[in-house]
Amino acid sequence: MGNVFLNLRDPDDVKKIIESLKVNRKVEKVNLADVYHRVLAEDVHATIDLPPFERAAMDGYAVRAKDTFGASEDDPLNLNLIEKVRAGDVPLKKVEEGACTEIGTGAPLPSGADAVVMVEVTDVKEDKVEIFEAVAPGVNVAARGSDMEKGKLLLSKGTILTPEKIGVLSAIGMSKIPVFTQPTVAVISTGNELVKPGEELHYGKLYDINSKSISNAVKSCGCIPLASKIVKDDYNSIKEKINEFKHADVIITSGGTSAGAGDILRQVVSDMGDVLVHGISIKPGKPTLIGTLPEENVDIILFGLPGYPVSALMIFNVFVAPFLRGIAGVSDYNNKKEASSLKLSRRYHSARGRSHFVLVKIEGDTAHPILKDSGAITALAEADGYFEVPKNVEIIEEGEEVRVLPLSGFFN
Repeated sequence: MGNVFLNLRDPDDVKKIIESLKVNRKVEKVNLADVYHRVLAEDVHATIDLPPFERAAMDGYAVRAKDTFGASEDDPLNLNLIEKVRAGDVPLKKVEEGACTEIGTGAPLPSGADAVVMVEVTDVKEDKVEIFEAVAPGVNVAARGSDMEKGKLLLSKGTILTPEKIGVLSAIGMSKIPVFTQPTVAVISTGNELVKPGEELHYGKLYDINSKSISNAVKSCGCIPLASKIVKDDYNSIKEKINEFKHADVIITSGGTSAGAGDILRQVVSDMGDVLVHGISIKPGKPTLIGTLPEENVDIILFGLPGYPVSALMIFNVFVAPFLRGIAGVSDYNNKKEASSLKLSRRYHSARGRSHFVLVKIEGDTAHPILKDSGAITALAEADGYFEVPKNVEIIEEGEEVRVLPLSGFFN
């Protein structure tokens, strides 16, 4: 069982511990209409050629290209109109020498034709079509398989199904899509001082911020948050609530992790399983707890975040979010949102010995540190990102470049 209390761990060591944690990843088949932002669990190959037949790429007239050679505005050529074909129709007549078929965009090219003359360079007189411009074979025709060939890899396992990706699945007629089952994450706020938003706020009480903010952060990582009522700071209440959510893949609590006499989460986790981490050498978020709870053939992962909103969301962003994205199959998605090298607007002092994560507001190429404590939720409202101050650095000078990471938008 866990027996370390606030034995501060280096952030890099904590990340390695988190990376070693395992959650079973399951696969399910979901209706095409319901796969938006789900994660593909298998490679998808084209089951058909697309287009599955030669088709017109323009409105106009399907012709034998050689029948148009020499046509010009001054000396047009006349072809016999034998049929009209629209998208969805099946051509019935072969285009012979001296003939043409009126054709709509997307309609199958009739037998004998090898090009389409645009309607803009033609004129129709009864059953005759005047051609004012010559075309070469293949002009204005989409060849069979020109978009995708049967058997070609279209989408790789791990792809997030955005609208354009769903369009590709639709194009090959898939109706049931293999996707990773979304991990479930219980979100539990603890604290005798907390009340639910909408309830009357008595003296000494605070509205619960973390339940909604962390739940939405969980959603942004491709997971399903499971809501909980606020839990009082006592051993039995916390243990009972954790047991209630032992069907979840991950449990996230906020509050109840520091060394105060009323903070007993560590004792609960220690009695129920193993405390892997209790205390990280960072600011904010030092009292963070990570543990495992044995359940049948798999351990449930528990992250105990600090109660202060800034601390809770910073720890979530730095440590928890990468883990959740990984088990949801979207671990590389946020890499598209690259860090920015920005100049610091003012000198920043940091205490040696602990890594600091500093919220900033971005204006142009400048990062402005937000100097509010970890209980100030308005700091997050103002922030565009954050940068890390290494534990061996005490001062970053004004104008020095810092690497600013995005604070949100994991799953936009």
